[in-house]
Amino acid sequence: MNSPNLGYRMGTGVQAGAVYDEGLRKHMLRVYNYMGLGLVVTGLVAFFVASTPALYVPIFSSPLKWVVMLAPLAFVMLFSFKMQTMSAASAQTMFWAFCAVMGLSLASVFLVFTSTS
Repeated sequence: MNSPNLGYRMGTGVQAGAVYDEGLRKHMLRVYNYMGLGLVVTGLVAFFVASTPALYVPIFSSPLKWVVMLAPLAFVMLFSFKMQTMSAASAQTMFWAFCAVMGLSLASVFLVFTSTS
């Protein structure tokens, strides 16, 4: 009736070691490196803006703060609409711009949470 081993043959398809696709490994490593660098750019922009009063006072003390806070959402929507028609170079440029805008948006986190809190 219920044969869980139906079709199972001992020794069929046994491999000695792990098999992986080197091209896929290189591609995924490159993707993770870009994402890691994107996080670094985001953090550096956020820290730089939050530590420079000449930058954060005009932004976060005016209605411009809403533009800065909602800009990452606009980037995500624009990127999702244009993804199929963008070239690789323009997609990469847009990624770096998104990282910078996200850092600008997250600078408010450094301003709200001080080192003593």
